[in-house]
Amino acid sequence: MKQIHYFSGLLIALFVGLHLFNHLWSIMGAAEHISMMESLRSIYRHRLIEVLLLLAVVIQIISGIRLFISKRETVASSYDKLQIWSGLYLAIFFLIHVGAVFMGRLVLHLDTNFYFGVAGLNTFPYNLFFVPYYGLAILSFFGHIAAIHHIKMKQPLLGLTPSQQTKSILVLGVIVTILIFYGLTNHFAGVKLPAEYGILVGK
Repeated sequence: MKQIHYFSGLLIALFVGLHLFNHLWSIMGAAEHISMMESLRSIYRHRLIEVLLLLAVVIQIISGIRLFISKRETVASSYDKLQIWSGLYLAIFFLIHVGAVFMGRLVLHLDTNFYFGVAGLNTFPYNLFFVPYYGLAILSFFGHIAAIHHIKMKQPLLGLTPSQQTKSILVLGVIVTILIFYGLTNHFAGVKLPAEYGILVGK
């Protein structure tokens, strides 16, 4: 179970890394974000790759929840706790997020692009939910990586001890989260949604 979880997690981490890079690109503007997404979609929306990613997500959700249940009573260190709790949040997030994307694509017939992703973030009162929802997802991703790194890494790297490396990953997660929100909210000024995306926020 651990090995299956680990290798499916590597595939998802690669995709999430590309996805977060795409979101960081939103700092350049909505049009630039969409242009970058179209380029990346040529990779991850290839039928075979998309099937592999979906399979990895299903495996990650099931194995992640099972590992959480089996470990939650025995973990002792703060990083062990960070690993299982961040993993649980990511499993729940993947379940909701992937379901929402396919609902948008197959039921609402929307392009699940920049505007689909930022609708809730830029509309009150929905942003009261979506800001922590997205923020915790990004922080959980970096927290999960940091916890695994702390457990497995035993050697200094670039002059940093394993403990310093782990803390650097966590700090990077906070910085990336802030920058992504900066981009996805039009530099905190708010994003005006095209009319077809108003259905997502009751407009």
